[in-house]
Amino acid sequence: MRLLFIAILLAFPIAEIYLLFQLADRYGWWLLLYLVVITYLGLQLIKGEKQMMSAKMMQSIQSGGNPFKTAMGTARNLFAGVLLVIPGVITDVVAAGLLLIPIKQPNVDANTGSYQTDGSGYEGSYRNSGTQPANDDIIEGEYEEVKEPVSDDNTISFDKGPK
Repeated sequence: MRLLFIAILLAFPIAEIYLLFQLADRYGWWLLLYLVVITYLGLQLIKGEKQMMSAKMMQSIQSGGNPFKTAMGTARNLFAGVLLVIPGVITDVVAAGLLLIPIKQPNVDANTGSYQTDGSGYEGSYRNSGTQPANDDIIEGEYEEVKEPVSDDNTISFDKGPK
């Protein structure tokens, strides 16, 4: 088993280099342009994930989600970014496969406050903090201006009501 693992580890770079030489012979400078663009995209992916990691974790915790799932999604994206930076077509295909795997978001039941991901059973619950949104002082409605007829003698009378 150990020998098979070592053989795979040695065969991977050899296959990657062989494929790069074959593609360079066939496509020439276009391969270099491809490698530069993919490396730039990988670096941007890594940079974006590093900047958004703490915000994603806080949002996941505040919304009652699973922070482990968020951390695994971030780690997956970082690993895919590293694979995109490594020059080679095979690593790029593996990175694209990693990025295309969807992450299931839990279905939240608003009535019971519990969520489930795959229908196998409840995995947890969340709390609604009961806070109002920031714009809770806005009241929407319609109005109509009512003008009373003006009397001829230009006097205003006030009704004092019942005594």
